[in-house]
Parts: sequence; C-alpha cells; structure tokens
Amino acid sequence: MSMSQPAPQSLGDGPAAEPRFVIQRIYLKDLSFESPASPDVFSAEWRPRIRVEIGVKHTEVEDSVYEVVVQLTITATIEEQTAILVELQQAGLFQISGIEEPLMPQVLRVTCATVLFPYARETVDALALKGSVPPLLLAPIDFQALYQQMEEARRQQTDKPQES
Repeated sequence: MSMSQPAPQSLGDGPAAEPRFVIQRIYLKDLSFESPASPDVFSAEWRPRIRVEIGVKHTEVEDSVYEVVVQLTITATIEEQTAILVELQQAGLFQISGIEEPLMPQVLRVTCATVLFPYARETVDALALKGSVPPLLLAPIDFQALYQQMEEARRQQTDKPQES
C-alpha cells in the first residue's frame, strides 16, 4: 500500500484498524564483555576468527506493547584461544496495533529486530575499542532471511511424521 492510497476498509464493520507502529524506548538490557586472553592477546597479530550467534525474542508486556530483544554473542578467537567474548541483549518497547495476527511474529522478529540491530552493532564496536582491540564492525543482518529460515525449519519439523 502506498502512502497516497486510503486505508483498507473491512466489509460491513466500518474502517479497519489503522496499522500503528511506535518505538517507545530502545535500551541495553544486558551486557557482558570478557577478554580472557589478555594481556597476551595484545602481543598477537590481530587476525581473529569471529563467530556471531544471534537470537530474537519478544514478549507482550501490556496490551499492544511488546518488548523485543536482539541477543548477540560474539566470540573472537586467535589460535584457538578466546580473545574476546561479548554477550549483549539490545531491547526495545514497541507499540504495535492494527496488524493482522498472522503477520505479528514477522513484524516483531524482522521489523523490530532491524530497528534494534544498529544500536547493538554500535555497542559491540565501542566495547571492542574499550577492550583495547580493533573495532568489531558487524555486517548488517538480514532478519527477513533469518525469519524465513526459522519458519521453514518449523514447517519441516511439524511435517515430520510422529513416532508412536
């Protein structure tokens, strides 16, 4: 629907609820930074292998208000030794209404996560600098593709015959 088109009307019930998406607050929920190999890591050549684990969860905290949390675990290893470990939960409160129920999980796991990720990325970058290592510039994440993979895995799981 383009911005110039009128809102859809439901048949016989008056106008459909206008979709509403409001960011109420963005905040850091939890943060951990570890540098278990320091100070030895400072003398090694900084060519780490970076592993990023990501998760998204959501909870309805009151009517039409959802807390969405992007969870990141970033592990940088040099020669099989953990140089740094960052665990972060970037959260936000979103007021969302007028969205059809089947679309809500996608809005929460894709749209909201996409809003939150740049904040998490900036925090990780700043932490690396404070830990006296080069910045960890995380690549953008395609939350739509992650959501589709998750849904496909869920469908395959529900399509498997149950053992009796």
